[in-house]
Amino acid sequence: MIQLNFTNLDEETQQELLAVSKKDIEQKYGSDLKRYAKRNNMNYQSLLEQEAQRNLYLYDYLLSI
Repeated sequence: MIQLNFTNLDEETQQELLAVSKKDIEQKYGSDLKRYAKRNNMNYQSLLEQEAQRNLYLYDYLLSI
């Protein structure tokens, strides 16, 4: 669960959440994504970015006001 302050949803916080998601995806699926990117002639960083954004929807958030 990720706790967020509702008044602090600025660009910096969003980038931090994306970085956490990227790290999570790399730990879980890094080697699989690299193989997939190589096999399909794709940019690994772009693929990682897309998967990290999708992964953000799977987190549970607790917003405090």
